[in-house]
Amino acid sequence: MTRVRRFGAITALGLLTAPALAQSPSGPCRPFLYEDARYTVCTIDLRKYQLKLFWRAPDGEPYNSFERLAQAHRDLAFAMNAGMYHKDWSPVGLYVEDGRELKKANTANGPGNFHMKPNGVFYANTDSAGVAETGRYLRQKPKAEIATQSGPMLVIDGRIHPKISEEGVSRKMRNGVGVRNGKTVVFAISEELVTFGQFARLFRDALGCSNALFLDGSVSSLYAPALNRADARWPMGPIIGAVERTPRR
Repeated sequence: MTRVRRFGAITALGLLTAPALAQSPSGPCRPFLYEDARYTVCTIDLRKYQLKLFWRAPDGEPYNSFERLAQAHRDLAFAMNAGMYHKDWSPVGLYVEDGRELKKANTANGPGNFHMKPNGVFYANTDSAGVAETGRYLRQKPKAEIATQSGPMLVIDGRIHPKISEEGVSRKMRNGVGVRNGKTVVFAISEELVTFGQFARLFRDALGCSNALFLDGSVSSLYAPALNRADARWPMGPIIGAVERTPRR
């Protein structure tokens, strides 16, 4: 399958830069330029949007694609792959959907990005969200309607993960999530190959996130209907999405 990329309105310079970042009037995602690398950044105001996690459809089979998910949930304003998964599409680590813990936290040591300690958990409830190192999350046990574990942490309390070098040599497509404040969640996906160092600085220095989590690389995918975009590069495991809240009467 081919991956589809489309951008909405852009500036005369080609892409939006940090001072100009804002939600699109027709959706939460905008093109973004930082350190000469192109990204798409989706800013989710929890007062306007509700975040949800999706793994299995009502028939018990994994959704696997934005196409199938959007057919079942036509009100999606945004979606992104939500973390690492096994060959059977099940989450590698902690997974909480609709307040139910479907997979326990994974604290084992091992190879690969997920096990680059400290790894972490993104979680959210009705009106707030956070990113926490896994051990801290398990100790504090915050209320979570949704939660997904991945790794490594990109930014921890304002500092870049100690094992992430400033530049590095590994360049891949990457996506991740950070929290600017308790009510503003920021998702980002690179539009070209970037290093972990570049990606971590994006969240800390350009997007203002004191804590941020790497979700995945290479398979990174975005659904942004306002940008006429629905990536279809690989089948996916869990997916995170946002729907617009119904205004209170």
